[in-house]
Amino acid sequence: MRRQRAQPRGFVPKLACHTCYSRRSPTVLQEKIANIDKALPFSSALVDNFRRRHDYLRISLTERCNLRCFYCMPSEGIELSPSENILTNDEILRLATLFVKSGVTKVRLTGGEPTIRKGIAEIIAGLDELRVYGLNSIAMTSNGLSLHRRLPDLISAGLSHLNLSLDTLDEFRFELMTRRRGLHAVLRTLDVALASLPYVKLNVVVVKGLNDSEVLDFVDMTKEKPIYVRFIEFMPFTGNKWDSKKMVPSSELLQTISDRHPNLIRAPDELNDTARTWKIPGYAGNIGFISSMSDHFCATCNRLRITADGQIKVCLFDAKEVSLRDQMRRGASDSELLETIGQAVLGKQEKHVAMQDIDVVTNRPMILIGAPAGPRLKPASLFPHPVIAASHSKILQRYYSSGPRPPRLSHLDETGRASMVNVGDKAPTKRTATASGRIYIPAIAYQLVTATYPASDPTQTDPSDPSRIAAAKSRRKGDALTVAHLAAITGAKQTSNLIPLCHPLALSNISVVLSPEVSADQRYSIVCRATVSCEGKTGVEMEALTAVSVGLLTVWDMLKAVAGKEMEIGEIFVTHKTGGANDFTRP
Repeated sequence: MRRQRAQPRGFVPKLACHTCYSRRSPTVLQEKIANIDKALPFSSALVDNFRRRHDYLRISLTERCNLRCFYCMPSEGIELSPSENILTNDEILRLATLFVKSGVTKVRLTGGEPTIRKGIAEIIAGLDELRVYGLNSIAMTSNGLSLHRRLPDLISAGLSHLNLSLDTLDEFRFELMTRRRGLHAVLRTLDVALASLPYVKLNVVVVKGLNDSEVLDFVDMTKEKPIYVRFIEFMPFTGNKWDSKKMVPSSELLQTISDRHPNLIRAPDELNDTARTWKIPGYAGNIGFISSMSDHFCATCNRLRITADGQIKVCLFDAKEVSLRDQMRRGASDSELLETIGQAVLGKQEKHVAMQDIDVVTNRPMILIGAPAGPRLKPASLFPHPVIAASHSKILQRYYSSGPRPPRLSHLDETGRASMVNVGDKAPTKRTATASGRIYIPAIAYQLVTATYPASDPTQTDPSDPSRIAAAKSRRKGDALTVAHLAAITGAKQTSNLIPLCHPLALSNISVVLSPEVSADQRYSIVCRATVSCEGKTGVEMEALTAVSVGLLTVWDMLKAVAGKEMEIGEIFVTHKTGGANDFTRP
């Protein structure tokens, strides 16, 4: 019989199907779990009929999100739970304490987008106090859009692990998939996280024909940095128009990567890990595959979920829920809550149904479960991808959590009364804003301001000459542009005194430039541009706008003696803003 040729070390076989790289035997894992049970006390309430220990709790902090990813949120939006139905911080910590004392060792905070939740730092600090009861991991899954400003504080509070959801490295695809802009902000968060944590996991939902061409680009990210990229199969949830033809099996992705990197090797998995891990020798990070659809990991599932409105879900794909919130608010004791949790866990099935039979009609949309997870939208006809096309049916339509709705004025409270926005939970960051405005003036005023019209003419002896009168009037109050420059700086510093709901800010720099201009159609004007910066918790757009407005008003005051009937102020707007949630530059 012919002997098979020995393969080189690290050889990855061509994969005909997912069974070629299936995970470890469930029997082996169950034996390992049983040995752990003997060493550590574990509540029977967290053990199901198939001997699975549930020591991993995912808590959704909010249903809201600042992105609108098509696979997570239905295009028509979702109906948000009333605020009074959302778990309070105390209720979250009470449930977390109960679960940890019963055997949970890992808690992950999800959403929606968890960083939107007010008081998230206090929640993390409360979880950190549970380490004495055996909690060893406080993790969070975030889209990273605004996390770079808050991450250091969250890590100081006790956050130990971070997963970032990032499905593309292309700006256009990012806007297409999330219905929002912000790729650069997410990458900034990634840099901050890598500087603060030992490693960062990236969750990448792969959709055929949309972002599957970027798989190798994500792999390249692991070369120099400790990034663990996890490729996730596109999963069905209510409203995301799932199509099996758009799901890329993990086996195909592995084949693509191994073709480029034939030295790819299998790496050890953590106990109960959902991802199968692979590594390219010499690379700082690694890659993994979460094959929820093509190769489920139900036999070793150790996860339970608490939704933002206090329901316990024992399986991501099971619509059944039990309300722990209602029991707590009826005065249930911890032992009664634990009994309810135990009954829910015992109802967990051995495995979810096949992917073509998963019930997505009565289950929640992904955003309401908390699974891993200013745009100009274009007509559906421009998008050949059916999943995306269905969600872009109206030009320039924004999608909100509860569907299209009127914008909310941030300076009005729920009763309609004026109130200052509370920025107490925000971390100070460097804020910069530039504003611009213009005042149109007649030619004689322009000539006086630019000194192109003589102040006095020795050959002119007629004291009633208009030029002498205008020159004299224009200089009664001094140099117009110098005075306007100083007034603009003063205006920026006095913004909170002039506009009642603006926060007082310690400005670090104010730069003002006034420039006379003549347009092609011979219209004379003076443009005022002001750039303001500070280290603060709120933006400085109003300070920049106030500087421009006061500067232009001062020009009017300086020139009104000769041009009061002909001047016009306009075109005042913010041209550039950085440091907040929505950085932008206006052309």
